[in-house]
Amino acid sequence: MPFLPVSKSDMEKQGIEQLDFICVTGDAYVDHPSFGIAIISRMLESFGCTVGIIAQPVTDKDFTRLGTPKYSFMVTGGNIDSMVSNYTVAGKKRFDDAYSAGGKGGKRPDRAVTVYCRTLKRLFPDTEIAIGGLEASLRRFAHYDYWADKVMPSILVDSGADLLMYGMGEVTITEIYNRFKAGDKLKDMKDIRGTCYLTEPVNTPIGSVQCDSFEVVSENKKAYAKSCRKQYDEQDELYGRTIVQRHGDMMLVQNPPQRSLTQSEFDRAYELPYMKAYHPMYEKEGGVPSIEEVEFSIIHNRGCYGFCNFCSIALHQGRRIQTRSEQSVLDEARELTEKPNFKGYIHDIGGPTANFRAPSCQKQLEHGLCKGKKCLAPEPCKNLTVDHTEYLEMLRKIRALKKVKKVFIRSGIRYDYLLEDKNDAFMKELIEHHVSGQLKVAPEHASNRVLDYMGKPHIEAYERFEKKFYEMTKSIGKEQYLVPYLMSSHPGCTLNDAVDLAVFLKKHNIRPEQVQDFYPTPGTISTAMFYTGLDPYTLEPVYVPRKPEEKQLQRVLLQYFKKENKEMVIKALTIAKRRDLIGNGPNCLVTPPENEKYSNSDRKANGKQKSLHYGSRSNGGRNSKSTGKTSKGNKAGNQKGNKKKK
Repeated sequence: MPFLPVSKSDMEKQGIEQLDFICVTGDAYVDHPSFGIAIISRMLESFGCTVGIIAQPVTDKDFTRLGTPKYSFMVTGGNIDSMVSNYTVAGKKRFDDAYSAGGKGGKRPDRAVTVYCRTLKRLFPDTEIAIGGLEASLRRFAHYDYWADKVMPSILVDSGADLLMYGMGEVTITEIYNRFKAGDKLKDMKDIRGTCYLTEPVNTPIGSVQCDSFEVVSENKKAYAKSCRKQYDEQDELYGRTIVQRHGDMMLVQNPPQRSLTQSEFDRAYELPYMKAYHPMYEKEGGVPSIEEVEFSIIHNRGCYGFCNFCSIALHQGRRIQTRSEQSVLDEARELTEKPNFKGYIHDIGGPTANFRAPSCQKQLEHGLCKGKKCLAPEPCKNLTVDHTEYLEMLRKIRALKKVKKVFIRSGIRYDYLLEDKNDAFMKELIEHHVSGQLKVAPEHASNRVLDYMGKPHIEAYERFEKKFYEMTKSIGKEQYLVPYLMSSHPGCTLNDAVDLAVFLKKHNIRPEQVQDFYPTPGTISTAMFYTGLDPYTLEPVYVPRKPEEKQLQRVLLQYFKKENKEMVIKALTIAKRRDLIGNGPNCLVTPPENEKYSNSDRKANGKQKSLHYGSRSNGGRNSKSTGKTSKGNKAGNQKGNKKKK
């Protein structure tokens, strides 16, 4: 099966006069199921449709090269939000982009979905447009935009698109195609779950949950916080209701979430005839780097009930776990072993959370996931079902395949969930067979007050897991390490909390090579906290570090050990009134400045050593990808301390 047409000559070779659908994407064209547009385009093809791809268009000629589609354009910004792709959290332009040819940045416009749609509307005024993917999905309501530093309207308003598909689109695109086949237009499709549309207020569906209007939430931060909670509380496919939000003289309508895929539907979506490669047209530029991470990896699940506040998964993929069948995963593994460049290593058998393969509990199957609550934070729910049996059996079968030397798990695990398993079999085999020297885990912080704002488990869970991990690693005679992801400047995190985290890192001999500042991406609960200074679930005030200098001070504290950070670390400790951590003692973070005499008596005079109470709970914090897998990036670079620990 060839790549889908990207030019008129491709259409001619395949005998196509007019395409049924044309997909426009902000990524380079990579025909692999880890790219959402690849799944949508191949699914449409499987229905008997003709589909073309326009990747990263710039000129009018780019947009018109495949002609006019019979049904509609399908537009996505790509696998990540175009603004996150184009800018760092400090607002600096990025010059690299793993989703573009040669890894070079600048090949997608800012706010790509809006730019693409406006251009298409100008060039093809009579052709309808449906939008989807992460950028559209997370901007479906009025949302705070970090880069513009203001609340922006629904992307449907700015883009002029006719329909928005939010969440994962396989079931939704099937229904849309069937409606097209029956003679409907996008403007007629007002009742499909998993979609949003604009309508006159007189047509507002009865019984809808109403958020305050765009105009109100733009000016009233408390109203914004309340609207954020309503939007999250209705994102369950069993009890989620229609949500409406007025934008000027139009009403935005979000239909209830689309149902989850059945396992057979999930299997089918990943068994379509993907090329599992980037298009050959990128060869001269060195290919597309993003394929390297996924070429020999397998996705076995979708969704995450971890529900961290800074992660977009709950609002996009949802909290309900969906899984492929063991047979489908095994078949894909066998297929990978037959690729000519396979070296014997499967890089990942994972998903948003690798070790989730069962519902969080039996109750949620009938009643949905609990509204406003977390399954794992601040501590695991008593109803939590913990079982790694099926996942472990699948891993055993894959690593037993001919030609397979090693199967790694790189997409990250929930160590708090793993700790709840009474059977240590999975953890033992994880450590023995599936760690590539380093295992990614995400404690994110060490202050339980901050962790409550993040929606993460308390730090004691990480400490228990760390102890168990190194004990098991030592017992099998291996040298392996934990790579903890950490975040600075999250809403609720004060400079003193950052000091506590630095002390924790020293105590545990962790030296992160990279530090990730909190990135306020559209639509998340943490972003609502950042903008409003309120917890959407309690409406209590939340401290938000905003000034660049304070964010820098928090960041350098996580890398207190670097010589170039010493001056800033001393400044941070002085402001935090923690000069007791400046000195030559074993518990100090930095030595005194060279021109300063600093005795132990001086240190005591500056303030008594404070003990860290990791077990204390937050008075105002409520809970919380991801993102992003979507905003993580810390790695434990110095392994010497860990060797001592072992």
